[in-house]
Amino acid sequence: MSQQNGTVNNQAKDQNRTREPIVSPYMPKYPDPMSNISNFKIIESTLREGEQFANAFFDTEKKIEIAKSLDEIGVDYLELTSPAASEQSRNDCKAISSLGLKAKILTHVRCHMDDAKLAIDTGVDGLDVVIGTSSYLREFSHGKDMEYITNKAIEVISYIKSQGLEVRFSTEDSFRSDLVDLLSIYKAVDKIGVNRVGIADTVGCANPRQVYELVRTLRSVVSCDIECHFHNDTGCAIANAYAALEAGATHIDTSVLGIGERNGITPLGGLLARMYAADKEFVKNKYNLTKIRDVENIVADAVEVTVPFNNYITGYCAFTHKAGIHAKAILNNPSTYEILKPEDFGMSRYVSIGHRLTGWNAVKNRIEQLQLTDLKDEDAKVVTQKIKELADVRPLSLDDVDTLLRHYHNAKNEGVHTHFLDNIDTPDQITQMGATA
Repeated sequence: MSQQNGTVNNQAKDQNRTREPIVSPYMPKYPDPMSNISNFKIIESTLREGEQFANAFFDTEKKIEIAKSLDEIGVDYLELTSPAASEQSRNDCKAISSLGLKAKILTHVRCHMDDAKLAIDTGVDGLDVVIGTSSYLREFSHGKDMEYITNKAIEVISYIKSQGLEVRFSTEDSFRSDLVDLLSIYKAVDKIGVNRVGIADTVGCANPRQVYELVRTLRSVVSCDIECHFHNDTGCAIANAYAALEAGATHIDTSVLGIGERNGITPLGGLLARMYAADKEFVKNKYNLTKIRDVENIVADAVEVTVPFNNYITGYCAFTHKAGIHAKAILNNPSTYEILKPEDFGMSRYVSIGHRLTGWNAVKNRIEQLQLTDLKDEDAKVVTQKIKELADVRPLSLDDVDTLLRHYHNAKNEGVHTHFLDNIDTPDQITQMGATA
């Protein structure tokens, strides 16, 4: 009797257990006091960095469509190509600035007075000023020394501020620049009231530990906001962005699908997935996550690529479960094998069952979905074994599995279900049944 009572009590405890933690277990118990994991802003650069992607060509109509779609997600800023790039780029800045979007409109310009004046005339909300500071760029690009760079930065920033616009100053190739040079120029522009300073991993060479250390050091010497721009050449863009926010950065640059120069930058969807895992409520309340798929499809079509099968959130396989032991747990509690809730992103979970790795719990779930109420657990197990045998020849489609289950159900009602399975030797027999049904 006591054993039975113990079993009942355990079942009750199991039913009442918390299915999902209220507080994310993936956050540190004692968060870094400088961390902005739960308080960051996105500067969406598809219409600037994204234009540097190999296949990219956005006409004005497409830029407006992308801008509106990104604004629906709730990104904080849209960054546009410099109006100094071409006459059409200048006209596009004017067109998007006049849309009345919730997002602030920025344009990215060289640290030069001519560029700044041209940009201000387009009606944007702010300018992102940049100049290279690494020895590579100072020698092989613009050829200027740090004294010139500092004086020019002060001149351009002061002028932009006098016009009442927001201004960010960023060094280019920051992680291959001398630390003393970086801190010196950042302190100089912070002193004259720049809104943000920017760190750019222009060649994608940095790792999260380097990012944390540089941002944390910078945070200790400037009072303004800190923006970070990470290229993905070595696969660290999202991790670097997260490390930057942990260290006190406030703004992260992204692009849709990560498109940009070479392998691109931090992808918008990937960053939101990472931040959702860190602070779900902040991300859900601030951004419309269900709109991510829409803008990715728009951009993918525009640049003639397909959304990768393993893309964050929206990839074909993002919420697909195959292994039998996984499927059982997922069906009992999705949190067992999902850190992201597909419904929060407007997506659906899919349990693949027409293969040799399938498990009977997954087949049972499909039986319930098809409302084949006469089939019991033993039936699910028997049919699962047949699916495994057939899938050793080739995988079965979901239609094949459904056909097998329906015909087995009918055979059971007629009392001939055992012979029915014995007479099936190949997947093609199931496919033919479905075609003639």
